[in-house]
Amino acid sequence: MPDTASGTTTVTAATTERDLVPPTRTSRAPRPAGAAAVLRGLAGTLIVSCQALPGEPLHGPDIMARMARAAVAGGAAAVRINGPEDVAAVRRAVTVPLIGLWKDGDEGVYITPTLGHARRVAEAGADLVAIDATHRPRRDGLSLPDTIEALHRLGIGVLADVSTHEEGLAAAAAGADAVATTLSGYTPDSAPPDGPDFALVASLAAALDVPLIAEGRIATPAEAARALTLGAHAVVVGGAITRPTAITERFAAALDSASAAPTPSVPSPVIRRTAEEPTA
Repeated sequence: MPDTASGTTTVTAATTERDLVPPTRTSRAPRPAGAAAVLRGLAGTLIVSCQALPGEPLHGPDIMARMARAAVAGGAAAVRINGPEDVAAVRRAVTVPLIGLWKDGDEGVYITPTLGHARRVAEAGADLVAIDATHRPRRDGLSLPDTIEALHRLGIGVLADVSTHEEGLAAAAAGADAVATTLSGYTPDSAPPDGPDFALVASLAAALDVPLIAEGRIATPAEAARALTLGAHAVVVGGAITRPTAITERFAAALDSASAAPTPSVPSPVIRRTAEEPTA
């Protein structure tokens, strides 16, 4: 099955996920050249995450395609898109690199939780596929190294979403093409910081030999710029740009707090009279 010249695998309709994982591994499939080229082009840039979940007002492939076009018009160098349907719609709408993922559920490993999910996202048009690369067990029982190996055999680049420094190192050692701090604060192994996990960004950027992408609770341009100064290869911003409901809630909450605060007393003005002014 492996193409010895390219390191990729020929896939047929009968190919299963298990077929893509060699029973014994004498050598690792090379990192896809296309993924490396995409990542080189993203150095120092903004990646915008355009996502809306079922039940949210902006959910739907057509709306996400328009959102992606708006992000690109504003300067996004790439987009991060959830689900095969949205990936396919956005792929038709924009030409910038597309990082695809598939959120399935909301507990445990739910970001592209199986090799099958990853294949569907890549087939829909993703240039890179983001997967949960935490230490938690994956739904299909495959290890992270086996998952990455199988995707590389298909020529698919992998962005490893992690929550801790140790997970980032392990993901790079497993062959991930890039690592992202996406899951910091969202797993039992990572305490949620008040804002972006700049400490994790800095530590992984200094330790990895693959690109480190900063993601997670980056809410302002200043925070995005700081991530770059700490060594991030690129920066993903999502909710601060593409989730108007959440943005509106922050403004409304701030005004509610201001309205509930005691009104400061304003002293009466003191009128000073000159000697020439009559007093009555």
